[in-house]
Amino acid sequence: MRRGEGASDLMWGALGVALLAGGWSWINRASGPFVLPSLGDTGLALVRIIRSADTLPTVAATLEHALGGVAIGAGIGFMVGLAGGFARPIGATIAPIATAILGVPPIAWVVLALLWFGPGGLGPLFTVAITAMPIVFAASLQGVRSRDPQLAEMARVFRLPMRSRLFRIMLPELATILAPALATTFAMAWKVALMAEVLGDGSGIGGRFATARAHLDLPEAMAWIVIVVSFVLISDVLLLGRLRRWVGRCRAPALAQQSRGAASGGGGAMRDKSC
Repeated sequence: MRRGEGASDLMWGALGVALLAGGWSWINRASGPFVLPSLGDTGLALVRIIRSADTLPTVAATLEHALGGVAIGAGIGFMVGLAGGFARPIGATIAPIATAILGVPPIAWVVLALLWFGPGGLGPLFTVAITAMPIVFAASLQGVRSRDPQLAEMARVFRLPMRSRLFRIMLPELATILAPALATTFAMAWKVALMAEVLGDGSGIGGRFATARAHLDLPEAMAWIVIVVSFVLISDVLLLGRLRRWVGRCRAPALAQQSRGAASGGGGAMRDKSC
């Protein structure tokens, strides 16, 4: 991404945040604090939460549930999706199972996890993992099956080293499809983790949110929502942002340009430069 494009994206993103804040204030003035608290009240509640000694372990518990579940579920889904993409019988066998898992509502998985594991930390972790797995599986399967065979043939003809084939052809093509799926998975992971915590043992941010709801403390409830949304945005920028930039640097057209250069230069093998 060019520097000008990055600055433009930041500017439009700031405009979106400003519009969201304006809409929040308008709803508060039109409907009153019992529908949506003011930005000031929510900000004060947010400051109280940040200064509380219990906040760090609370956030750490939800981070463990959300990110740990994504790591497990996405890892399994990615590996099985790769296997199914390269071996069509495996993909045809697993696809209906993944579709059935995806069709089960997350709330049903939460209830089943409570019955199977009890109201402990394993329930939210399992619920997030089982929700993430079919999404990443479908993206990985589609990514492998939609590869451009001409690029693979080009790499074979020009004797491109296996490392370059992996990092310049296969992984960038897969990442183009995986990036949106992972963005959806990360956002869903936080929602599912909070749902499991609210209905489970009351740990993590979900437990604090349930307490605020029971006390009818709407500013604190909204403050916790702001914290969750902030973590979703941060994880998207830090984790998926790097993935998107890497895909941009390792686009397959760069391989075609290098191939033409190698052909005109008469060289046998293409240079192996890491993305």
